[in-house]
Order: sequence, then C-alpha cells, then structure tokens
Amino acid sequence: MFAAAAPPAVASLALPAVLPRAPLRCRWVTPCVTAAPAPAPSPRREDSLKITQVHVQAMRSSEESNSDEDDEILSELKEKWDAIENKSSVLVYGGGAIIAVWLSLIVVKALDSVPLLPNILELVGLGYSGWFVYRYLLFKENREELVNGFDALKKRITGDEE
Repeated sequence: MFAAAAPPAVASLALPAVLPRAPLRCRWVTPCVTAAPAPAPSPRREDSLKITQVHVQAMRSSEESNSDEDDEILSELKEKWDAIENKSSVLVYGGGAIIAVWLSLIVVKALDSVPLLPNILELVGLGYSGWFVYRYLLFKENREELVNGFDALKKRITGDEE
C-alpha cells in the first residue's frame, strides 16, 4: 500500500504487513507459556486424579443415656449459677479474663516479631527449667519441700486450713 504511493527510495523503508513475533521472555514471577500442546496424561495419572467422596455421619451410640447426662450437667450448671449471689461481678471478672488473655496474645506476638528476642527468651526458659529441676526435683528432700509448698498453697486457696 505504501509502496505504490511512495517514491522508490521510500518504498524500501516501508514496514512489512505482518510483524514477526517477539520471543517470550520468562520472568520469575510468571511462568512462561509455550504454544506446544501438553502431553496427554498417562492412565495411572488419570486414575490418581479421580476424587472420591466419603459420606460420614456421626451418631450417638445410646441417645437416652447421653441426653440424661446432658440434662444432669445442665441442671447442675443452673444450680451453681443460681447459687451465685453477685452475678455481675462474675461476668465482669470473666470478661476481664478474656480481655487479659487477648492482650497477652498481642504482647507475645509483638515480642515474637522482634529479632533475636524469641531466641533469648528460649535460652532464659531453658535456664530457668534447669534451675527448677536442680532446685526442686533432683533430690528427695527438695521434692518433699515442693509438695509441702503445693499443699500449703492448696489449703490457702480452698480455705481448708486446720
């Protein structure tokens, strides 16, 4: 088209009607796509690609005994809840405990993101565990001291001091 209208010197500079395709350049982000057809899968591969469905149904073995146990547990929980005089303080303490656990998880995640700090804390934990084993678990008289300390703490918590 350009060759007919253009002088002979310009006709040699005209672009061809179809441009050659540029070669594909592979990047590490996207895989290269080639025009070659994919080979047909082997018969073994076709069998391994089949997905089977398994239907699982959970059933109770004896519904009467479990429903009786459920009723007992619910009635016991109702009795304990009714025995509590100050229900609002129980809810406040429960909510506070949930918030404390949530905040502690946030703090642990923040500490875990600091470089080298998790490794240092692991070493501190290993050192303390070694000291605890040496101090309380290695010798018999120290184990008795630990058991007596637990018993005293249990009596103080439950109020069974005699």
